[in-house]
Amino acid sequence: MQAQNRATLQRQWLLERHDATALEAIEHLVGMQAQIPLAPYVGLWTRLTAFQPDDLVKLIEGREAVRGSMMRATIHLMTSPDFLAFRPLIQPRLDREVFQNMTYGRHRLEGLDMPAVLQAGTDRITEGHATAVQLREHLGPLWPDRDPAALAHAVRCLLPTIQTPPRGIWGKGGNPAMSLPHLWLNADLDPTPNPESLVLRYLAAYGPASVMDAQSWSGLTHLTEIFDRLDLRTYTDANSGRTLYDLPAQTLPDPDTEPPTRFLPEFDNLYLSHADRSRWLPTPTTRLQSLYVQGTLLHNGHPTATWRLPKNTKSQITLEIKPLEKLSKKTQALIEPEAQALLTFTNPTAAHELQFLTP
Repeated sequence: MQAQNRATLQRQWLLERHDATALEAIEHLVGMQAQIPLAPYVGLWTRLTAFQPDDLVKLIEGREAVRGSMMRATIHLMTSPDFLAFRPLIQPRLDREVFQNMTYGRHRLEGLDMPAVLQAGTDRITEGHATAVQLREHLGPLWPDRDPAALAHAVRCLLPTIQTPPRGIWGKGGNPAMSLPHLWLNADLDPTPNPESLVLRYLAAYGPASVMDAQSWSGLTHLTEIFDRLDLRTYTDANSGRTLYDLPAQTLPDPDTEPPTRFLPEFDNLYLSHADRSRWLPTPTTRLQSLYVQGTLLHNGHPTATWRLPKNTKSQITLEIKPLEKLSKKTQALIEPEAQALLTFTNPTAAHELQFLTP
């Protein structure tokens, strides 16, 4: 299991920081989980040698990177070319998000002329970027016997909507407003998307991995036939006996490689991209799901603590680290330099305070 841990850390650029651009990192990772708007900034900082918040701001405002519903029907930050290429492949997962959703789907959409709903949504977005509230206000009167929230949710998922700035901009905020690729990027989705490319890109960033892992990451099903068409190297998981696939030319790091301390943001891709997450569990009893909703601290390749910034003003910033188990003074001392670097990245001019809480 340690071999899988170190291999994926290497693919995720977490064994060492890379001298690459933010756009290159987003492309390599096949997007970054981004429902927490500022999480990708920490995710890029922890993977790159010289990342600054303005590097990502320029990409989003310059429309080289976009935020939209992608893998697992969750918001991802993608390069614009990847969004156009892969959104059509992910659409079946988004269809399920609409029509099988207990809150917004099922009977609420039954019998609807969905093409008419999507055209009405397109018309409203063409008039100007639209929030979910504005979509509800536009669609509700057109279908007065239907739930406006369900109509707006269908438009958000069934159309390739893009969240426009200032959403996702460092130091700013606001409700997400939506546009469409032909309006925001002056481009359309790829009419002939390539599922083999999606699998190869996944393995490059998350492998070695099983078919079930790839399905868990993407939210798609029936990927076995895609894997079977590809020329891939295979391994056998010593613990489960599962077949793990990888790119033929990929090399694996030494399993005994000592990984550095790294701070990961909420919902980091590292935790959400494998069906079998045992490669990350520090102990068999650790519940990973209770961890990744928070920022986490990787130490020795495993989540060791959660972290948060409860006080972040122009003059004062505090970083709280809450260990899963009691940390020795030696371990705290090893973590502290990276913690101070995170404080400096977040607010370089403020007074910094680091607190280790009790487990």
